[in-house]
Amino acid sequence: MEIGIFAKTFVRPTVGETLDAVAEHGLRTVQFNLSCVGLPTLPDAVDPVVVKSIRRAFDERGMTMAAISGTFNMINPDRRARADGLRRLGVLASICHDLGTNVITLCTGTRDPDDMWRAHPDNQAPTARGDLAATLDRALLYAEQYDVTLAIEPEVNNVVSTADEARRLLETFNTSRLRLVLDAANLIRPIKLPYMSAILNDAFSLLGSYIVLAHAKDVSRDGAPGKTAPGQGDLDFDSYLSKLAASGYKGPLIIHGLDESQVPASIAFLREKLAAVGAQAG
Repeated sequence: MEIGIFAKTFVRPTVGETLDAVAEHGLRTVQFNLSCVGLPTLPDAVDPVVVKSIRRAFDERGMTMAAISGTFNMINPDRRARADGLRRLGVLASICHDLGTNVITLCTGTRDPDDMWRAHPDNQAPTARGDLAATLDRALLYAEQYDVTLAIEPEVNNVVSTADEARRLLETFNTSRLRLVLDAANLIRPIKLPYMSAILNDAFSLLGSYIVLAHAKDVSRDGAPGKTAPGQGDLDFDSYLSKLAASGYKGPLIIHGLDESQVPASIAFLREKLAAVGAQAG
């Protein structure tokens, strides 16, 4: 596995400077976000000149775009907001191949109208799941039209928050256009840390064959989800990375959930863990 990182971890004036900052840490692959060029994650439109400039910056440095973020609230209670998110997703899908990627990452959303990362009691209502299915139906038309893969990510506060729920969703659609981003920290609420081993076993048993991208962040007993740098919390990375390798996954391991100042220590931590996994496999 190759270590990569969220490009937006590095705030720089240009995409070239952003990628240079990534490369300074010995990394060659990123999950990209159009916010790195001053656009919304899901834009209204993208100037072809901007698309070409992004691709050129990657090509000149021999770097790869493992995926691009396309997150929007897929079950937003405001139907107009959902429709607008879908329209913008189509814009993003239409430029993916020109950018150099074929994977768009998504969250499944929440009924909270203001924050798609915040839990809401209506997330588990049948109507929420119905809206998610309807949104994905439309999104998959774009995936087919533009030959891209949509990768959903189970999140603790979203409508799809567990491995069981993710597997049911993947089986319902039964298409190679819909796959999975796996982030172990997203499956384990701090209160569930004592059951981490069972949660990881279930996750890989149910989802191992669907993974197209893996994330690396940490989880702590007293920290908010998604805010702990790898190696600074309580996630069992030895188990997570061993199971990831055993599943057959050979793609990038994308770091996020950290500040730029934490990047060197997190890379060193993950390199040590991956080396141990490689030695164990050997």
